[in-house]
Amino acid sequence: MGTFLFILICIIFVGLGLPDSVLGATWQPMYPEIGASVGSASFISIIISLGTSLASFYSGRIVGKFGTGLTTTISTALTALGLIGMSFSNSLLFTCMCAVPLGFGAGAIDSALNNYVAVHYKASHMSFLHSFYGLGVTVSPYIISFSLNGEGGWRGGYQIIFAVQVLILAFAILAFPLWNKVKQKENPEELIKERVLKFREIAKMPAMRVAWLVFFTTCALEFTCGIWGASFLVEVEGLSEADGAKFITLYYLGIMLSRFICGFLTTRIKGTTIIFSGFTLVGIAVTLLALPLPSIVKCIALFMVGFGNGPSFPNLTSLVPKWFGKDVSQSLIGTQMVACNLGICIMPPLFGVLADTVGLMAFPFYLIALYLIVLVSSIVYVKMKKPLANPIDF
Repeated sequence: MGTFLFILICIIFVGLGLPDSVLGATWQPMYPEIGASVGSASFISIIISLGTSLASFYSGRIVGKFGTGLTTTISTALTALGLIGMSFSNSLLFTCMCAVPLGFGAGAIDSALNNYVAVHYKASHMSFLHSFYGLGVTVSPYIISFSLNGEGGWRGGYQIIFAVQVLILAFAILAFPLWNKVKQKENPEELIKERVLKFREIAKMPAMRVAWLVFFTTCALEFTCGIWGASFLVEVEGLSEADGAKFITLYYLGIMLSRFICGFLTTRIKGTTIIFSGFTLVGIAVTLLALPLPSIVKCIALFMVGFGNGPSFPNLTSLVPKWFGKDVSQSLIGTQMVACNLGICIMPPLFGVLADTVGLMAFPFYLIALYLIVLVSSIVYVKMKKPLANPIDF
């Protein structure tokens, strides 16, 4: 039964990934139609990220009160509501309003399911889980590309993704009783008495402060690349809008494949080894993006960024219960999700301002700066690891 529940969690995680890559893939044809500027994607991204951060910050209390199953079901419904609203938008203001349920829904799903899998399953399961998120963010640009080449346009693309999200919601509703059945079958001696830590308690933990910077920058790198990669290919490399949406799929494919492969590798290779091997690949990729090379090389480099950075999030998350303790992991993972979403909230929009000022040719150099920060902070974080004694003193 635990295996069947994990499969359902993976399906729900596809739904978490679907909306995350839509904005980047649709923005080029979308922004003139809703009367916005190219940099206005920043406002939408900020609203989504703030909603996600707020839901993540309170995830310990939300999950404690409603349970993981109900939290994820309601949150999936919220993301579906945001997607269908986006498809009918005719203004930047209404688009920003639709971003609110997208953010709240994503934050609650992300924190609740990440902690549940980190506590109840193995590190390999975490990588498999996030490969399904990668599947979601990979499928969306392909759907958008298909719709842009047809009669549906970007609105039709949003509506197709909404329909898929409703199907995933139906799975979540049908599977709702399963959460309680799995809980009842757990050995009472293995049940974890969770503690909800206050933010000031978590902030006193030196390793967690460094962890926040790691999560901030790895997610900033991931989403800056996802949101602006297609625009870079169109504006700087001269690809068509449909081809830009199609080739950014390579980036998300890299994320999905790396996480799926890591699901097998984590049983043989340490998580930290996988993380730093991936960062080495990212360093090569962002350098290729900055060099005057053919467009096809830039597309391959985007794939390499996704493939290299993809394993960092699931592997870092799976380490939290091991390094800090299962009883406090929901609170800690909640704050790490906040750090992630602040990175998403601040850094891609900041590049939007930069793009409006100096142009999209700054894209590779912005990625290089983010890469250097995540690399250094990750080295510091791993060196601070100690054998678990008192998690609050870690």
